[in-house]
Amino acid sequence: MRPFHFLADVREIVDGRELAARARRAEHTGYHGLVVPDHLIPQLAPIPTLATIAAATDRLRIAGFVFNNDLRHPAVLAQDLASLDVLSGGRLDVAIGAGWNKDEYDAIGLAFEPTRVRQARLEETVAVLKGAFGDGPFSFQGEHYTITDLDAQPKPVQRPHPPFLIGGGGRRTLELAAREAQIVGLAPRIVSGQRSDPSSLTVAATAEKIAWVRAAAGPRFADLEFNVYPSTVPVSVTDHALAEARELAAALAGRSAVDVTAEELLESPQIFVGSIASLTDKFVRLREQLGISSVMVGELGPLDPIVERLGGT
Repeated sequence: MRPFHFLADVREIVDGRELAARARRAEHTGYHGLVVPDHLIPQLAPIPTLATIAAATDRLRIAGFVFNNDLRHPAVLAQDLASLDVLSGGRLDVAIGAGWNKDEYDAIGLAFEPTRVRQARLEETVAVLKGAFGDGPFSFQGEHYTITDLDAQPKPVQRPHPPFLIGGGGRRTLELAAREAQIVGLAPRIVSGQRSDPSSLTVAATAEKIAWVRAAAGPRFADLEFNVYPSTVPVSVTDHALAEARELAAALAGRSAVDVTAEELLESPQIFVGSIASLTDKFVRLREQLGISSVMVGELGPLDPIVERLGGT
């Protein structure tokens, strides 16, 4: 089995000294990496934040979680990411998605196009990024992007390119991840508006997503790492997990054709509600049953004892 890789996110607006202190604390605790969301909300911008984290640490890996493909031209993003890999000495993961938060698109007048269009654009971006990271000039002709004899600089330290993390809840995006990524992010499906589909939170739904990945990955499946993160509700360290899960199940009732039970929510790879002991057992079980070894736990603090115990093992 793969060793556990725990990630935490940083999004609070703090100065550089405080950010560096948090990064060093994460490294000391045993986190594999710190990640920064990519949203137009009250938070620090990911590129300078990741550079600050890298400068303050020696081993901690860095990534967006995840970069919204529609907010940057891929050639511009390639230069930013390669620069981060150089500045960090090769500690960057390239985590990117098709974008999902319609409110942000509306706020800046950016068209929120159908899922299939955003997914197709993401697929082209992955090709452009890998071309930019390669040796020498490259060209690319797609429906959304055209690159002509660009010798992108700088080149990343990690060759042939930094690891890619691509994730989603739909089959097309997960099949793209199966073909192109080194880390596959397993996410709930987004249904009407920006709400997750409760039926996609279950262990059974996650197993189905992994089966899609297996079929599309072929022989490279054995080399893939699977990531999960808390969704729908915040992390809750509690001795009253079943009561909280029952409340959540009631709140989610009617969102999908079949309602999920409190017990299914507690078992969900996307719901982190329980005691430290029960969540520790849960992560071990998810690795044994589904091969999930990369876990983004949300903010630093609540699940630090689990990271100290399981990180790297």
